[in-house]
Amino acid sequence: MSDVIHLLPDHVANQIAAGEVVQRPASVIKELLENAIDAKARNIQVFIKEAGKILIKVVDDGVGMSITDARLSFERHATSKIKTAEDLFQLQTKGFRGEALASIAAIAHVELKTKREGDEIGTCIKIEGSQVVAQEPCTTATGTSLTVKNLFYNIPARRNFLKSDTVETRHIVDEFQRVALAHPNITFTLVHNTGELFQLPSANYRQRITNIFGGKTNEKLVPVNEETEILTISGFVGKPQFAKRTRGEQFFFVNDRFIKSPYLNHAVTAAFEGLLKDNAFPSYFLYLKVDPKSIDINIHPTKTEIKFDDEHALYAIMRSAIKHSLGQFNVAPILDFDRDPTMDTPYNYENKQATTPKVEVDRNFNPFKEEQNRGRSFSPSFRRETPSWESLYTGLNTEQPENSEELRQIEFESEEVTGNLFGASKSEESQHSTFQLNKKFIISTLKNGMLVIDQHRAHTRILYEELLKSITVHAAVSQQLLFPLQLQFSQNEIRLLKGIKDALENTGFIFSEIRKDSIEISGIPTTVSESEVEMLLEQLLADFENEVPGNNFSQTDLLAKSLAKSMAVKSGNLLNPTEQQHIVNGLFACKEPTLTPSNKPVFITLPVEEIEKKFM
Repeated sequence: MSDVIHLLPDHVANQIAAGEVVQRPASVIKELLENAIDAKARNIQVFIKEAGKILIKVVDDGVGMSITDARLSFERHATSKIKTAEDLFQLQTKGFRGEALASIAAIAHVELKTKREGDEIGTCIKIEGSQVVAQEPCTTATGTSLTVKNLFYNIPARRNFLKSDTVETRHIVDEFQRVALAHPNITFTLVHNTGELFQLPSANYRQRITNIFGGKTNEKLVPVNEETEILTISGFVGKPQFAKRTRGEQFFFVNDRFIKSPYLNHAVTAAFEGLLKDNAFPSYFLYLKVDPKSIDINIHPTKTEIKFDDEHALYAIMRSAIKHSLGQFNVAPILDFDRDPTMDTPYNYENKQATTPKVEVDRNFNPFKEEQNRGRSFSPSFRRETPSWESLYTGLNTEQPENSEELRQIEFESEEVTGNLFGASKSEESQHSTFQLNKKFIISTLKNGMLVIDQHRAHTRILYEELLKSITVHAAVSQQLLFPLQLQFSQNEIRLLKGIKDALENTGFIFSEIRKDSIEISGIPTTVSESEVEMLLEQLLADFENEVPGNNFSQTDLLAKSLAKSMAVKSGNLLNPTEQQHIVNGLFACKEPTLTPSNKPVFITLPVEEIEKKFM
């Protein structure tokens, strides 16, 4: 029997490694950006076409590489960051993984141009599917330019798993923002096709956050600074009144590396306890500095999850630091034990002795004497002439006003409201009587049983079909606002709104202006109140970020689902009988009354036989 274990060829091993390193175009950009930062670049430019599927190009002005280094950079496990196994626990750099460039070159067409500052000429290397097809001198600027074309060209199955351009672009922007936020001293540029998405100049942390998420973000930030022996925290948290329904603006950076940590996120949420509305999430941009020996960043292939030595101490420090900042800047109520300078002794009285107050008493004062004088002012004759109080009410019941006949003819308006909003008579009301249970269910009678309807799900189904009709037929009705609404959004959210602007206008929204970081709304649907607009759009953007549609039909469907869910009457709302009957009638006028847009049951029926069994 022949041997069954054998070594894999290099090109196959590289493709397997690429499965860990390169999941989508955003993964390539992340690796190339980290390499550029480790190369001490001060200006980094990123160019992509068709969401990175056709072209990814990263140009930096770093130290560059020699001819030998340029060739070795594409070999597996070749790196300049570590030399011994102990170096893995003292990492200060990012792109230490040697298989990054080798993995990228195994699944794409790669061209590298690099030159060091002292060299007269640079090096150009072209690789296709791990095979070096050319290596020659070239003229190039100091630094490195790496171009990746036709990603996954030799692995069609992996290419088919890529999402739409909109989804992949969003992932690229996410990775770009994470790197740019961690390194505000570097100038970053991102260009997609022919449009510039970001131009971020060198700045401080606060300015970098403002440049990415819009100018109005500056007024929402509360600084956080705390320095201890095991941890140094700096950065910002958002004010509670600006908390959103999405988790988009939540960033942790440990030693300038973006991470995800549900445990530390809970510490931030605990610091905001009692300050946030329901289903609202705080924004934060927190930079943590810890000893590299106290963390392990190799527990996840993408290095977005790390292990801390003492998580409990970090939790307590972070929670107290954020609480202190919120109180210090009068965002949260605090107990202030500091000395109030307004209570200090004035300068002119600092050395003076307190004088004993003098109390003067009028020893001739006699209160009884005054009372006697007051009694003498009333004469006995006056008392006798004053009628008794009973005489004031004599004849009150017997005397009639002169115009009593006129008063009888006056008709007073009754307070009882007998009309019906939908024109139903009392007999019809009694035939279709409904009542509300626990402010959540609508109970109605059937010919052979009882009907139990979930009011939120029923209203969601009604609004969903109405919105679909409005979007497709373009027959929505809008109510004009006397004062247009000004709403602030990040640049990513503005791009999403532009993509669904036409569909939103078909539902009744009117956008008078869309700026770089804000929008102006002059009209809203008739079923939406002005106070609900911001919350409704935030929820809509959150749904689109989690589930970006791939075509126009799915976009319309997702838009109608999201709006219907936000606009529908909630569980816990008290409904009068007319509103209850309106929901029942509207539900059974739908094409699919039994299920919600997300395929959940809307109502159940209880037959009389089943109810009778309960009494047996």
